Amino acid sequence: MRGVLFRAIVAIVIGVGGWGLGKFIAGRTVDPNDELAWILALSIGGYVFGYLLAPYLTIRPLRWLRGRIQRMPRMLPVQGIVAGGIGLAFALVITALATLPLSMLPDPWGKWSPLILGVFLCFLFVPIMVLQGPAVLRFFFSGSPGVPTHRDARNNLIILDTNAIIDGRIADIIQTGFIQGTLIVPRFVLDELRHIADSPDALRRNRGRRGLEMLTQLQRGTDVPVQISDIDFDDTHEVDSKLVRLAKTLHCRIVSNDYNLNRVATLQGVKVLNINELANAVKPVILPGEELIIRIVQEGKEPGQGIGFLDDGTMVVVEGGRRHLNTELSIAVTRVLQTAAGRMIFAQPKEPVDERSKR
Repeated sequence: MRGVLFRAIVAIVIGVGGWGLGKFIAGRTVDPNDELAWILALSIGGYVFGYLLAPYLTIRPLRWLRGRIQRMPRMLPVQGIVAGGIGLAFALVITALATLPLSMLPDPWGKWSPLILGVFLCFLFVPIMVLQGPAVLRFFFSGSPGVPTHRDARNNLIILDTNAIIDGRIADIIQTGFIQGTLIVPRFVLDELRHIADSPDALRRNRGRRGLEMLTQLQRGTDVPVQISDIDFDDTHEVDSKLVRLAKTLHCRIVSNDYNLNRVATLQGVKVLNINELANAVKPVILPGEELIIRIVQEGKEPGQGIGFLDDGTMVVVEGGRRHLNTELSIAVTRVLQTAAGRMIFAQPKEPVDERSKR
């Protein structure tokens, strides 16, 4: 019902314009019998034209413009105002140059055409300048402080994945100062966290609540700004696909520990900062032959094996360590195996620490 009413309003406006054009043309015809024909033809034609093409003239361009604005990188308010002001200045200058020749048209076109042109150019130039704000500011104010380049804008935006938020290690990484810029949390990631926090499964519910708590900690306890992005993609339902599209739109990186997201994003040219890869990279290097002291906490899969863990969580498989269960043991590293899931260390026991201390 609302769409039909909107079509009718646009049709009436264009029909009135057709009536005015028909009256203008009829007043300059030689045969007075053609006056009514011109008025009726242009009025009815304008009404039908406006009714049929109303969505293509108004609604669809506005939807396109709204979608572009939602997908563009968020600028500072001052930058958006400056870009819009430049677009308004362009529109006013062009209107001023065209006012004199347009005013020479016969009435009523000579009276109203400059105003119509000015309004049209304002609606045209201002959104375009705002959409292309960073490029416009670099063109007019290149080298000025406070005007980010494309490379700066790309490096200063980092998107957080749901798994990275729940994992929680991103907060500790930020505290060390290794990540600089602005953290972007998409609205659809927040919705996914809220859905997990409301899950009837206790484990999923605790994970979701931990993610929400970590977001609160990031907003209050770190110097890195955290922004909520309302950019969404209604034609895409998977969160991972939305993250990749958002990263490509904003020309930025994703922080995640999801292996599948890492592979998909890499194939599409999006850089992923994998927390698990970072954790493996900063682990201390252990070479075969080194001696360690470790506590055997559980049995291994193979007969006689014992399992222990280093301080960073690295699993150590000790051959013949089962008989030293719940005992601190001096071991010698025999082999280090690097896998996609992490690092495993194989070792042989030397002697329990308590026995060695008795000597």
